Amino acid sequence: MVGIIVLTLMLPLGINAHVINQFTNTFSILSFCSINIFKMANRNVAANSSFERTSLSYLDQKLAMAKRCSHEGVMAGAKAAVVATIATAIPTLASVRMLPWARANLNHTAQALIISTVAGAAYFIVADKTVLATARKNSFNPPSNA
Repeated sequence: MVGIIVLTLMLPLGINAHVINQFTNTFSILSFCSINIFKMANRNVAANSSFERTSLSYLDQKLAMAKRCSHEGVMAGAKAAVVATIATAIPTLASVRMLPWARANLNHTAQALIISTVAGAAYFIVADKTVLATARKNSFNPPSNA
């Protein structure tokens, strides 16, 4: 359901369908994880016990950390995609104007495909590395139980 809404909102803006699919998958995974975490907490602990409050606050911290981690990955990926788009667009457009082979064989669709492929690859590579680095850093520094 969320994917259909996001798809109808983002496609007229010219956003790549693969990016939309990845966004909806990430959103679905986060919402699924948060629902399961709270179900586990309610199932395993007696109601209104001090352990329940501690474990729920701990799970809230973990969920907030996961959201922050994924947000950092999205922001770093978006920055990398912008840089990659500019770094790819300039030589692609210049080569189409200057090289006879490129002028004859690379139409507007091919140029857009080259640029968007590099931007998408940069986004996913940097976002993945950022999320993994943040998760690794947070795994060595567990949240305090204050």
